[in-house]
Amino acid sequence: MYNIDSMFEIPLSNSDIEELKSVLREIRNPVKIITFTAENCRYCGNTVNLIELVVKASPQRNGRPLITHEVVKYSKDKKEFFVKYGIDRVPTVVLLDGYIKYIGMPAGEEIRGFIETIIRVGTGDSGLSERTKSAISQISKKTVIDVVVTPTCPYCPYASLLSNMFAYESYRNGKKSIISKTIEAYENPDIADMYNVMTVPTVAINRSVEFVGPPTEDQLLNRILKHAKH
Repeated sequence: MYNIDSMFEIPLSNSDIEELKSVLREIRNPVKIITFTAENCRYCGNTVNLIELVVKASPQRNGRPLITHEVVKYSKDKKEFFVKYGIDRVPTVVLLDGYIKYIGMPAGEEIRGFIETIIRVGTGDSGLSERTKSAISQISKKTVIDVVVTPTCPYCPYASLLSNMFAYESYRNGKKSIISKTIEAYENPDIADMYNVMTVPTVAINRSVEFVGPPTEDQLLNRILKHAKH
């Protein structure tokens, strides 16, 4: 039986930070991360601390880190930022102006997919095939991919990363029609219940469950194209 709080501890040691610095060295483009928090939020502090460790490991250009982090704490003065990015839960971690979101802390196994997402955005290489990129460039209809995950799931980071890269390619080609949301189930049990999640990852497109288990690139593309036609 897992202790839930232990899943959301920050497992990075000093040696992990040094290894993280090594894998982040290939980043060439700025990556901005925004973390939305609020008072009495169970895992907001852990989430902020995790992102700060990533920034600490960031490569630098002209003495400044290429990975930057802004923390937006809910207040009347900050409400407009929550509305702008469509934030209604905390913690939520945002990349690419909100087209990539982590709703709940990217904890445990999910850290791997989160770091790889940063690397791919920072290098400008989604890793997707040219066929997939071309197909994504033709999608104009708003498409929301929800990937429901847990910190202990070893397959979840792959589904999350794949979804994120679809959103990244759509963002990069200017269509900005695909939004990727990685949703941590323990922190958002109502969403897990809405999708009747029994196994993770569970992947929904426009609120319709399409996959239980990680899809392949072609499978995800085909289902998105199907939604885009209707």
